[in-house]
Amino acid sequence: MSDFNDQVIAEFRANHGKVGGNFEGAPLLLLHSTGAKSGEERVSPMMYLPDGERYLVFASKAGAPTNPAWYHNLIAHPDATIEVGDDTIAVRAEELPRAERDAKYAEQAALYPGFADYEAKADRVIPVLALTPR
Repeated sequence: MSDFNDQVIAEFRANHGKVGGNFEGAPLLLLHSTGAKSGEERVSPMMYLPDGERYLVFASKAGAPTNPAWYHNLIAHPDATIEVGDDTIAVRAEELPRAERDAKYAEQAALYPGFADYEAKADRVIPVLALTPR
């Protein structure tokens, strides 16, 4: 996965936030989080849903039974940075409460049906986090 992510990150930065392949045309950001255990910076590309000034991200891990590492990083260290297009934005992460999470996840799944597949496959509630500029 690291090689794949490295390629997406390089393409994102070379093309002002635009990439091809599975992410072509989708809103994509790069999340800079601090490792929950290591304390090292991690960069993760991911789709987001714009929500006013917030960027909503979905800890789907393609429907895997566990949350992605970046989710644990944000829970441990909620202050993070994102790259959106050519902009770098300092953000604070907060997990959405269940009712809001359900509504926003449904909105994302309506736009990108793969998220409905992830939810059906995962044996867990997929967390949704709001990244709010600080």
